[in-house]
Amino acid sequence: MLVELRNIRKSFGKNHVLKDVSLSIKEGEICALLGENGAGKSTLMNILGGIHQPDTGSIYVEGAEVKLTGPEHSINLGISFIHQELNLINDLPIYENMFLERDYKKGFKRVQHQKMIQETKKIFERMHVDLDPRTLVKDLDSSYKQIIEICRAITMNASVIIMDEPTTSLTDSEIERVFTMMRRLRDQQVGIIFISHKLKEVMEVCDSYAVLRDGKLVSEGQVSDVTTKDLARFMVGYDVRTDRLVQQRHRGEEILRAEELTYNTDFFNISFSIHQGEVVGFTGLLGDGRSELFQSIFGANDISTGKLFLYGKEIKIHTTMDAIKNGIAYLPRNRKENAIIKDMDILENSAIASWNMHAKWGIIQNRVHREKLDTLQKQLKIRMTGSSSSILNLSGGNQQKIVLAKWLSTEPRILILDNPTQGVDVGAKEDIYDIILRLADEGIGVIILSSEANEILRLCNRTYVMYHGHLQGVLEGEEMNEQSIMELATGGDAFISKS
Repeated sequence: MLVELRNIRKSFGKNHVLKDVSLSIKEGEICALLGENGAGKSTLMNILGGIHQPDTGSIYVEGAEVKLTGPEHSINLGISFIHQELNLINDLPIYENMFLERDYKKGFKRVQHQKMIQETKKIFERMHVDLDPRTLVKDLDSSYKQIIEICRAITMNASVIIMDEPTTSLTDSEIERVFTMMRRLRDQQVGIIFISHKLKEVMEVCDSYAVLRDGKLVSEGQVSDVTTKDLARFMVGYDVRTDRLVQQRHRGEEILRAEELTYNTDFFNISFSIHQGEVVGFTGLLGDGRSELFQSIFGANDISTGKLFLYGKEIKIHTTMDAIKNGIAYLPRNRKENAIIKDMDILENSAIASWNMHAKWGIIQNRVHREKLDTLQKQLKIRMTGSSSSILNLSGGNQQKIVLAKWLSTEPRILILDNPTQGVDVGAKEDIYDIILRLADEGIGVIILSSEANEILRLCNRTYVMYHGHLQGVLEGEEMNEQSIMELATGGDAFISKS
């Protein structure tokens, strides 16, 4: 046994976060640590990472009991924690990031750049990573940044690596790249603790699982013995809905129409429409252009050719402010990089998009925004202790709801949601689905951009499928199924719905 936690208890004041939790990790094992936000996963891993001390309980590393005094002690014992917030410096090359914590210097304190480059190459060869160590981190995609963090853990001789939501912002191909790295580590007898809300990924890459609920270990075992439905039930304590949520609605007035939109090489001749009360999906695979399309519609990028019509009247959108004034809101794909502002509190994050709408003589009206947040907190079921707390104190699901509240406070007529349930647990995901359907019932046109076919099928009245920047087809009703979506998304024969 590499690492074993026995009967761990931890409280913060009167909040009992961990209640007699035991967990063990073997050599060459990928163990999924599952649970809703607030279940105690992060606290348990922070204890293993030396960040927190347990109130009671024991920790064993390779059979010997240890008292972890801090993160450095944990690292020295071979335990590496790759946090959701990657600890890389974008403006430094890979090799310097690999050795940030170590003193690679000799005479006159000169940094040994060549030695660091050679050591990095050795690690890359061992893990079959095809990268130049001199490449700047800012030039890497998200999956390679994850891989650099993993390789850095290897330079510290890690025998156990904790990976916290490593695939949250990755595309399918990027996820597979990270999974390949994880399997190589497993083959080299490294133990991995994989924290994720994506149950299909757990089934694909993990050997075992452990589920926390309300601070207690409620289930553990082999992944091969369970289904995603089982895991979801363990996490929330009841059967999670898997049925289609979308209902046939009366299609109201046309809100937005796009005609022949084109921008550079991102998307070509895209035409679509959305009516009041509709939930419309856009899906495809890596490089399909859907995010670029709606970033342009929101004014973040230009549109080379084509026209946009709002309630039948042509509009021109050159900036995001133009879009907001026309009632278009856009929740971006990457919450942590493009949606929340980490140095602002919850109220400021919820109000920033509507400051201009309620300002008097250029002065922000905090009272108005606080009242709006109070209302939206109830409607969106946001769990928070106070609006003046840091946005980072919230779980991923509640952060996502605050971002949604920010855009709802602008009173949009069109709401574009790019990957709306990324990084949220199964319970929060169902909450967000209910919110989306309620907004559609209220007459808002909702556009869902998602690579998850199941999400599209459960929520959307009809779906546009894109392929390499082109609209490959439109599916509706019985035509909407995973097979049809995948056929179009991989370049199959175009199909345009008759309705």
